[in-house]
Amino acid sequence: MKYQQAKERAKVLKALGHPMRILIVEALQEKDLCGRDLCALGSISQSNVSRHLAMLKRVGIISDRRIDKRVMYRLESPCVLETLEPAAKAVRKDIQRRTERTKSV
Repeated sequence: MKYQQAKERAKVLKALGHPMRILIVEALQEKDLCGRDLCALGSISQSNVSRHLAMLKRVGIISDRRIDKRVMYRLESPCVLETLEPAAKAVRKDIQRRTERTKSV
């Protein structure tokens, strides 16, 4: 059971392992958006945005729904970003500590 849980967590972390996907999740935290709106976030193509959206959707971070001819995307797991910042902060702190140790040697 523990391995399976670790595997699921790894999938989520992998899905968040690209700056564009983090930007998408942050934007969807504010409101539901369509693919065109999301393209404007990083000035990237529709096909690239679609790949990022597919990965986020696969792990359940986002969902989509069709409204007329548009597909709107919604953040399903808003807490996912809350878990990233403490981890990033801890890593930055560790890097700073190692850098200071190296300088003092």
